[in-house]
Amino acid sequence: MHILLTGGTGLIGRALCRHWLAKAHQLTVLSRTPHRVAAICGTSVRGIGRLEDYGERPLDAVVNLAGAPIADRPWTHKRKKLLWSSRIGLTEQLVDWLERRQRRPAVLISGSAIGWYGDGGERELDEAHAQVVDDFPAQLCGAWEESAQRAEALGIRVALLRTGLVLARDGGFLKHLLLPFRLGLGGPVGNGRQWMSWIHLDDQIALIDLLLQQEGARGPYNACAPAPVRNRDFAKALGHALRRPAVLPLPALVLKLGLGELSELLLGGQKAVARRTGETGFEFRFTALDSALADLLKDPA
Repeated sequence: MHILLTGGTGLIGRALCRHWLAKAHQLTVLSRTPHRVAAICGTSVRGIGRLEDYGERPLDAVVNLAGAPIADRPWTHKRKKLLWSSRIGLTEQLVDWLERRQRRPAVLISGSAIGWYGDGGERELDEAHAQVVDDFPAQLCGAWEESAQRAEALGIRVALLRTGLVLARDGGFLKHLLLPFRLGLGGPVGNGRQWMSWIHLDDQIALIDLLLQQEGARGPYNACAPAPVRNRDFAKALGHALRRPAVLPLPALVLKLGLGELSELLLGGQKAVARRTGETGFEFRFTALDSALADLLKDPA
């Protein structure tokens, strides 16, 4: 299978490349630094700097994961513009390019996030649930999904991946927490009651692979394990896994003063349920947070 990835040099993209290279798929990654793709993603992965550079070679599937990190700095006007253009702008370019191609792929799997729902409070949110709050993350994810769904009019099956917090050994959310927690400085954020819907990286990769192959899979799918946890319980579980105390709270006021609007992302949350994901027949390998953390934090073999 010939697969084009955007965001292929990111955490999920790199793992997808490893997974699909082992299955002998032909991979092309769209990147701002195409000369570095082979070193990052695998020597047989082709890097391109523009969609037009793909050429007329066969294209069976597109996986669209590109997007600047949403939580690594405050949401200034300039930052919001970048977050928007790196997701919606690129997706619009991608769909326009697909429309011009004579030979189109069968499927587009496009990224999104459970932030689509807004701060859900205590509500249980499955894929049929409407947006709860129209905040910036919800607007961002909503426009991202709408841009991708334009490909349906081209006869392309579109599956939307509403991803929770991805837990991985070598990057992402968990990596940022390890140092303070190992120093005994970890703890809940705010009151610690907000829900955290998470997924182990291995399950994220397996789900994307399933959606790629399952011809009837279209529309939104929550990519999060069956057992969301409250923030305070996540902190406790991570502290236990590292054999460190996790009792130092990060006050909401400090977050609001330091991060501004971005603090709402950390002080809110979603209790997301992967109902449609389960209906595909997908089986999560990691259903409990303790087992996921134990797997990720064990010494590499």
